[in-house]
Amino acid sequence: MGTFSIWHWLIVLVVVLVLFGGRGKIPSLMGDVAKGIKSFKSNMKDEGAETAKIEENTNTATREDETAKS
Repeated sequence: MGTFSIWHWLIVLVVVLVLFGGRGKIPSLMGDVAKGIKSFKSNMKDEGAETAKIEENTNTATREDETAKS
């Protein structure tokens, strides 16, 4: 368990180059993740608005039915 051999250093160098080198793979990956999160949030907001409209229409119809029966 002394010093690292040349193979250890080469593997570390390759890993560092893959993660941080070249064309900015990590920033583009994180950008894609952020776009996915924004899309998910906007779809959840749209779904919540649709659910609220459906509930409102259901409540209005129920009240009209109860009024008609009285």
